[in-house]
Amino acid sequence: MSTTLDSPRVQRTLDRLFQDADSGDPGIIARVRGDLERRGPSPDPERLAHMLADAYLPVSREVGRLLHLLAFATRARTVVEFGTSFGISTVFLAAAVRDAGGGGRVIGSEMHPEKVRRARHNLEESGLGELIEIREGDALVTLRDVEGPIDFVLLDGWKNLYLPVLQMLEPRLRRGALIVADDLDIAPDDLRPYLEYVRGAGSGYGSVEIPLGDRLEVSCWHGRDGREAGA
Repeated sequence: MSTTLDSPRVQRTLDRLFQDADSGDPGIIARVRGDLERRGPSPDPERLAHMLADAYLPVSREVGRLLHLLAFATRARTVVEFGTSFGISTVFLAAAVRDAGGGGRVIGSEMHPEKVRRARHNLEESGLGELIEIREGDALVTLRDVEGPIDFVLLDGWKNLYLPVLQMLEPRLRRGALIVADDLDIAPDDLRPYLEYVRGAGSGYGSVEIPLGDRLEVSCWHGRDGREAGA
């Protein structure tokens, strides 16, 4: 049985975006690393966002297909994405929402206004734009009023914000919601508090690492102290 990912329109968009990322990202990332070595490793988020304004920083195709599979399997209707960039992962998530049927939406977040503009264009090109809302600015502000229950969360932005973003969304997670944290191999010190939280006893999560791409942590919210989203 074919899925939305198999449609020519979606495939053309993804092929173009992956090709653009492959041709541009290595040089951009090398320049950013050189700048950080000269100026110091901890620029403010707005400056770093500007430095990476042309970098796609995409999930791999394998990870994208896993996101589609997981979101479809959970029949996700409300999906939240922290770190949209140019919208590659958003295409996979929106395709899952469409395939699950019954309506739904993907709410993305992105700090850099030009990335927001280009992501919206890419998502319209894919034919999935009507399912997606991208909120521009600080995710701790733009995502704080997302209405629950939230079925699926992708964390793929600044690594030191994974835990604050999750904790902000947590009261609105439905029982059984999945949280996927990408890039465990990147900035492990920044990710340590997040991993200790979701893996901790009594956290309310079941959590497992998946050795795909730059490694993922997939966590399932089962509630804590009798508390469930929407209860």
